Amino acid sequence: MRDGCTLSADIYRPDAPGRFPVVLARTPYGKNTQRAWHYGNFFATHGYVFVWMDVRGRGDSEGEFVPYRNDARDGYDAIEWLARQPWSTGDVATWGGSYLGRIQWLTALEKPPHLKAMIVHVTPSDPYVEWPTGTPGPMHVCWNRMTDGRVLQYVDKIDWMKVYEHLPLLTMDEAAGFVSRHWREDLAHPTLDEWWEPLRYQHRFHEIDLPVLHVSGWYDDEQIGTPLNFAGMVRHAPSERARRGQKLIMGPWGHRVNESRKLGEVDFGPEAVIDLDGYEVRWLDYWLKGIDNGIGDEPPVRLFIMGANYWRDEHEWPLARTRWTKFYLRSGGRANSRFGDGVLSTEPPATDEPPDVYLYDPARPVPFITDPLSNQIGGPDDYSAIETRGDVLVYSTPPLDRDVEVTGPVKLVLYASSSAVDTDFMAKLVDVHPNGFCQRLCDGMVRARFREGMDKEVFMEPGKVYRFEIDLWNTAQVFKRGHRIRLEIASSAFPKYDRNLNTGEPLATSTRMVVAENRVWHTPAWP
Repeated sequence: MRDGCTLSADIYRPDAPGRFPVVLARTPYGKNTQRAWHYGNFFATHGYVFVWMDVRGRGDSEGEFVPYRNDARDGYDAIEWLARQPWSTGDVATWGGSYLGRIQWLTALEKPPHLKAMIVHVTPSDPYVEWPTGTPGPMHVCWNRMTDGRVLQYVDKIDWMKVYEHLPLLTMDEAAGFVSRHWREDLAHPTLDEWWEPLRYQHRFHEIDLPVLHVSGWYDDEQIGTPLNFAGMVRHAPSERARRGQKLIMGPWGHRVNESRKLGEVDFGPEAVIDLDGYEVRWLDYWLKGIDNGIGDEPPVRLFIMGANYWRDEHEWPLARTRWTKFYLRSGGRANSRFGDGVLSTEPPATDEPPDVYLYDPARPVPFITDPLSNQIGGPDDYSAIETRGDVLVYSTPPLDRDVEVTGPVKLVLYASSSAVDTDFMAKLVDVHPNGFCQRLCDGMVRARFREGMDKEVFMEPGKVYRFEIDLWNTAQVFKRGHRIRLEIASSAFPKYDRNLNTGEPLATSTRMVVAENRVWHTPAWP
């Protein structure tokens, strides 16, 4: 690297003389794994040099690991070094997902001359897009523990659910048996200040002049970034070539894409797993080898439509033919639990309806169903038991008389008040099956102090009604005839998000809890 630090790489080359395009993957998870061997050999047998590189401070690479902070410059230097090698054509693509995906975007902003294309899977968004809480999610401390030191740490036997309950958040790392400077530095910056700027890229698509293959799953816990990045590049990339060079694949997958037809209790059928490796080779052949294989003429978007369980090609995201449909919250003031009177209706309230009232106690948060490790946060889980709680408001349509497809971004405009100066509002879209299975589709949240943006904290006046916008991310689901469309509203989703203690005190150091009385309004003035 330019500062003299040496990074370690494993290089897989085709068993043939000559020069070849290069595919680079840089990882904090170890380059010498079975997965690394599989992809290295696969791409090498298809005419590419594949390079696995340990990022700075991880594995066999020198230096100190500081998540994301050195990866842009190191990525530039690695790409340019690879372009100079005698077995390289000088054309380099980057590849990988999650951490490996975000650092591709950060590297692209450095504009390495020999970077020609990117394949990005399950890419994290900018800070506070996925977790608009002013804190890292509690489960992020699990990731900090896994990446503590130079090699992956074994974390399976830690009682993570107990760890996530620890307060204050600042010392949650100690509850997990270590001290993390990175965890504590993140907590020291609850607003989107200049400290976060080196990790941001989604406001700079106009600087990235590259074709990109975007891949994710509807149940990826960082899903929001992939469709957002695709649409952002289509709109803002600086050249027509780059704008036309965007491809989007969204499958019925979690954070580890294309591994199984089944996720949790839901089987998405025999078409769920595709030849993604083969598609990526075709895509690289087009952009790095100049092979006119027709991929440039194919529709840019390929979506798996859940419920109907088939793949469909589209020409844009969101879909141009979308019929944006408003559903309104309706009740007689007793929408508490799935046994209440909450209704999801296409008709707005014509008269003042009583608000739905519930108590949110941070000591007894509403569970978010998930495995305790941070590898996959949630899935198409059954929330029927959660919906028996009185602090979960439930609004449902009647059983559908026909199939209804919902494909695209989902947003809730909520009118609510609280007895507290700060609280959270969570929303979840659910497919209710005739047998009672309540399948989570997508969800989101707002922290009241950040309702005007993540750059500042603005507390509430107790009892005053405020307008909140909640991004529930995206889905592609056919609600079958006889199913019901349902929306849940609560004030916690733990441990996906940290608990709001309702006091307005500093998020990192507060331990005092207050029970909040929260009200959801649905009137002609506050529909």
